[in-house]
Amino acid sequence: MKFKDFSRYFSNARVNRYSIATGNSNSKAIKLYKANLKIAQSFHPLLGILEVILRNGINDVLTLHFSDPNWIVNQKSGFMSDPSLTLIDKRTGQKKTNDFLKREVNKAEQRLRKTGTTITSGKIIAEQTLGFWTDLFEAHHYKLLKGKPIQIFSNIPKGYGRKDINNALTKIRRFRNRINHNEPICFAGNSINFTLTIEIYDSIIDVLSWIDPQLVILVKDLDKVKKTIKAAMKI
Repeated sequence: MKFKDFSRYFSNARVNRYSIATGNSNSKAIKLYKANLKIAQSFHPLLGILEVILRNGINDVLTLHFSDPNWIVNQKSGFMSDPSLTLIDKRTGQKKTNDFLKREVNKAEQRLRKTGTTITSGKIIAEQTLGFWTDLFEAHHYKLLKGKPIQIFSNIPKGYGRKDINNALTKIRRFRNRINHNEPICFAGNSINFTLTIEIYDSIIDVLSWIDPQLVILVKDLDKVKKTIKAAMKI
């Protein structure tokens, strides 16, 4: 494909950054753009596995904690509506309620209704995003849940805790959002740089190992991230 057509299809503003990073080489700019997509693609198996394991593990823990397999529905009027989640904004003097979890459950129910799908707790759980599960490690919800979510991390290193898990999951979630929106993950400024991308990869492996080191072994044959990054660095 001619470079002018490539730029037109993917927008001059977006492609220009790839051109600058490759010394205004049209062929290398296209190669880097495609390499960025390949790296993003290589993350999807790891992200998918992490999200499923996190979701299932937390669901098991909270089902036991509440003695209720339908906790995700019934707790809309429980800890998700706790008075401690409503605070007075010091700047505006207005009440501010953190009802993120409840809103996400309501949204899932609405999506299921629109498709004529029978609403079950299992389907609502499957609808939840990584952001929902990550938010359970925010201090306010974590306290209301008496710290139960951390139980899935049976191999977390000594000295690590809620904050470390929350920080790692938040970074991973933001990165996942970037690749889902086709944002570049191969730059630092206008230079080719994979430092942040490698840091996110390391965080994913860390989180999996904190749950169970066997998970790292399980994903080994699916893990093409570093190999794909190495190929991109040769451009």
